[in-house]
Amino acid sequence: MNVMAFNGSPRKKWNTATLLGKALEGAASSGAETELIHLYDLNYKGCISCFACKTLGGKSYGRCAVQDDLAPVFSRVEQADAIILGSPIYFGEISGEMKSFMERLIFPYATYTDPPQSLFPGKVRAGFIYTMGVTEEMMNQVGYAQYFDRHEMILTRIYGSSEYLCSFDANQFDDYSKVLATRFDPVKKKKRYEEVFPLDCRKAFELGVRLAEKR
Repeated sequence: MNVMAFNGSPRKKWNTATLLGKALEGAASSGAETELIHLYDLNYKGCISCFACKTLGGKSYGRCAVQDDLAPVFSRVEQADAIILGSPIYFGEISGEMKSFMERLIFPYATYTDPPQSLFPGKVRAGFIYTMGVTEEMMNQVGYAQYFDRHEMILTRIYGSSEYLCSFDANQFDDYSKVLATRFDPVKKKKRYEEVFPLDCRKAFELGVRLAEKR
């Protein structure tokens, strides 16, 4: 069992990275080999719309033709049993690095057929961890859930299965007094981080266990 995780946050030791680490701990507890990749360490761009992956009989049919830092990563994804994506939510969307990564992760395997099909060579369990500064109530008010559900649908279509986990009301700073962030109550943020974030870590661990279970 091989489980790969992808950190779409520029921070390597904050909320998203921590939860991904806990998910990999869960996978490892079930005997999986694990790997964490920080997307901000890699040199790549989003899909360049060359359509080499769609050209029948072409050498890159069903594969991304771009040779950059993601090329060897995608080769390993095809050998993985599970993948876990993680991203903070910026302005209502995943980070730019994760968006570009997902374009490249999904589009080469997607077909322009009716119904849509997948060219991915096998089945991979997919998970997604989202971290955000808003509360769960605010998330529902602005419609984030539909956005997350769409990711789940697309990942399921391409890879076979998908689920996601949300961590709300994230603690963004070590010291709120040093930044202009009067919208937030640092006392409440600290209290939530101490009381709720450990529960989120446990949920991430359990996510990793589920994705690494033998079926």
